[in-house]
Amino acid sequence: MDIKLKTISKSGVPEAIAKAELYRYLNEPEEAESICLDILVADPDNMLARRTLGLAITDQFRGGPGDRHVEVERIFQGLEERYERHYYLGLLCERRVKAQLHAGQPAHTLLPLLEQAMQQFAEAEKVHPPGNDDAILRWNRCVRLLRGHPEFEHEGPVVSFEVLDSPPA
Repeated sequence: MDIKLKTISKSGVPEAIAKAELYRYLNEPEEAESICLDILVADPDNMLARRTLGLAITDQFRGGPGDRHVEVERIFQGLEERYERHYYLGLLCERRVKAQLHAGQPAHTLLPLLEQAMQQFAEAEKVHPPGNDDAILRWNRCVRLLRGHPEFEHEGPVVSFEVLDSPPA
């Protein structure tokens, strides 16, 4: 038996997109990811499949080194519309923060990443389509995340190192 991937038809892409979204809603991101990869073979420029693929991967974040955030960043950087690039890059950062918080990472170490998410949402808001306030909703969620975790404020002196610093002897 010849075991290899098969290519879906281009006419089957809309139904496959619907299935990928359904699997995300059912909390089966690996299934959604697989379908999106099949869609992108049949239709490499399908922006909805790219967005869904990136989101399916972020649904799998656990806050560890295995999180594929670099891959998702590349996917979202490839989105054609400026609004979508900023919005989804912000969402990537926000989801990384939440996953790392859940994994026990100290909140104050995640503040730069949360600020990056908020910056992306602010940029998305500048170019948002009329009637689409999603970037504002995400911004507000980040603000509430900050307010809900006072440990985002680091107590004590901030220690910085220069490139040529060596560890203490």
